[in-house]
Amino acid sequence: MNERVRRYNEAARRVQAAVTALRNAPSDADLSTLEAEFRTAEAEAKAALQDLERADELDNVERTFQPRVVETPPAELGMDQRQVREYSLARAILAAGSQDWRGAELEREASDEIAKRMGREASGFFVPLDVQHQKRDLVVGTEGAGGYLVADELRPQSFIEMKRNRMLLRKAGATVLSGLVGDVAIPRQTGGGTFYWVAESGAPTESQQTVDQVALTPHAGGAFTDISRKLLKQSSIDVENFVRRDLATVCALGIDLAGFHGTGENNQPTGLAATTGIGSVPGGTDGLAPAWSHLVKLETEVAVDNADEGALAYITNPKVRGKLKTTPRVASTDSEMIWDVRAGATPVNGYAAHISNQVSSTLVKGSSGSVCSAIFFGNWADMIIGEWGVLDILVDPFTGGTAGTLRVIALQDVDIAVRQPGSFAAMLDALTA
Repeated sequence: MNERVRRYNEAARRVQAAVTALRNAPSDADLSTLEAEFRTAEAEAKAALQDLERADELDNVERTFQPRVVETPPAELGMDQRQVREYSLARAILAAGSQDWRGAELEREASDEIAKRMGREASGFFVPLDVQHQKRDLVVGTEGAGGYLVADELRPQSFIEMKRNRMLLRKAGATVLSGLVGDVAIPRQTGGGTFYWVAESGAPTESQQTVDQVALTPHAGGAFTDISRKLLKQSSIDVENFVRRDLATVCALGIDLAGFHGTGENNQPTGLAATTGIGSVPGGTDGLAPAWSHLVKLETEVAVDNADEGALAYITNPKVRGKLKTTPRVASTDSEMIWDVRAGATPVNGYAAHISNQVSSTLVKGSSGSVCSAIFFGNWADMIIGEWGVLDILVDPFTGGTAGTLRVIALQDVDIAVRQPGSFAAMLDALTA
């Protein structure tokens, strides 16, 4: 490249010298020689420039199409179909509870391999990502040599999909990033260039966009469920699916709770209520019953930030829904309630509205006591849920020992972030009593 630049610069200097000679030549001079020198220099400069541009183009192509190294999540082991089919979460839970892994060698080896890749021991045992994504087609059969019995035709979803289907945040449109490796930083534009009016021949004032990053870092979160030992010992594959579905549910509820009310402290992700920059619609000093004006203000807070587009919806709890169903839009009439059951899927001012007990009804405002509820509105696609795919199952055989149950604790690395705080607004002191 340096040689090409040198050749072009030399040719360009010869062109400039030839042009200067032509301009300074006497009017009665014979210009044929000077013009020939100019044409020769010009041709050499054009050829050198084309060569330089071609080299630049090739360099850009080479940089653009560099081979990419794809990082494989540590929990993805590359198990074959037979191994995935034979893996049993119920069997692993029983083995972990008794600390006897005989008969569960596959599950133990998979956990040990993940631990080796991650450089840390599991709290209980790791579940491979291959199994979490597993989908099986099972047909009616009879008891065979292995003693397994399949009662009916089943097509259970994978653990990951079961979990997502139970997450209200995902149902509302939240963006889920799966299989992450290491910390993640997502660029975010926080300010744009400025348009200026200028006089003729004037130049606009320089301006530029401003950019920061939305960071996602693994936070270990956990939830538990109690499962009967006798149930885990059943031979039907229905039990395996029940166990996975139950764990998926508790994980989904935990992620939803963090998405709404994570404090950002004590290793919790920062949930929407604690996110700086979202719109705020306060009711009163000690809270206030939600009125039509509060919901309109929630929508307005999002609109003034140019964010009233995308997966717009309300999310609140059943207490607020009950209150809004009995509160008229206008105090002087009872013909139209704020929550309009006749509107079907869009009951609140033409927007979808979702209900979850994970949305708090025990918030405090002034002297209200722990009786205030939250109402959220926004574009839920701007909430990001990052999942690192490492599912750690800890089995506690002691807490429910006398009742014959195992406490199964599911631990997973997750983070939650808001891409654009202006896409959301919240009322955090709604009174429903």
